[in-house]
Amino acid sequence: MRWKRVVLVIAFIFVMGWVLNIKEKLGFTPKYELHLEAVSAAMMDADTGKWLYLSNAQEPLPPASMSKMMTEILVLDDIRSGKLTWESPVVVSSYAASIGGAGMDLAEGQTITVSELFNGMAIHSANDAAVALAEFSEGSETEFVKKMNLKAAEIGLSEDTFFANSTGLSSRDLEDYATAAANGDTVMTAKDVALLARYLIEIHPEVLKVTKRAKAGDDSSKNLQTTNEMLPGQRFGTKGNDGLKTGYTKQAGYCFTGTTVVDGRRYITVVMGASTPEARFEETKKLLAYGEGAAS
Repeated sequence: MRWKRVVLVIAFIFVMGWVLNIKEKLGFTPKYELHLEAVSAAMMDADTGKWLYLSNAQEPLPPASMSKMMTEILVLDDIRSGKLTWESPVVVSSYAASIGGAGMDLAEGQTITVSELFNGMAIHSANDAAVALAEFSEGSETEFVKKMNLKAAEIGLSEDTFFANSTGLSSRDLEDYATAAANGDTVMTAKDVALLARYLIEIHPEVLKVTKRAKAGDDSSKNLQTTNEMLPGQRFGTKGNDGLKTGYTKQAGYCFTGTTVVDGRRYITVVMGASTPEARFEETKKLLAYGEGAAS
């Protein structure tokens, strides 16, 4: 019996050491266990960079349209450098016009401004707009994707994150498009998604003036409503939320990266692989409640 007690004591010491080590890495002591209905999740205090919650957050998973945050960064970089202007005219290609999923219903040969495309991509998650911007920026989506991965390394994202196209669609979704950059599938970890979001709003804070809008375009653009239902006035409206990016594919499930200001502090939340459109926002609300307690 004595040896069993010794084994139990050793096991207890090991487990407690592991728990304390995790708490130290997170930078806080959780007040309660949080179980989310999602494959992966993360929460960060954007002001300090501290992690407030991590669950399976280092597993590379398909992020769907959340990867468009990198497309946004590169376009905003081009605007800042003068390579592009908001009024630059873009001629829509056959590939951009015919791509599936959420879109602006662009037509091949149509001319539209960078500003209109960016708004459609950031607010309505338009795939056709993302492709049109990628092709206009670098001549082809393939060349644009090279820049996406170079930028990921520059930002300091992990080697587990890889961008395969400008939209976040799966390679299966793009196999019929000869000019698509579909060398494999885009994958990101929840931690890298949060780090990407933090970089976006720190380097290009003006993006929040776009992502907080309920729709892209004028009053007639009823089909270009925001996909972020946590914005104030939406179905899961949350005070202080002003972005950031939803995502969905069959492989990825329902995803959401949110940024919300609570009591003067900005938080970034990531939910990946939720089972329903509603769950990604419901689980985000749980994260925010948990994070507030953890940060207090």
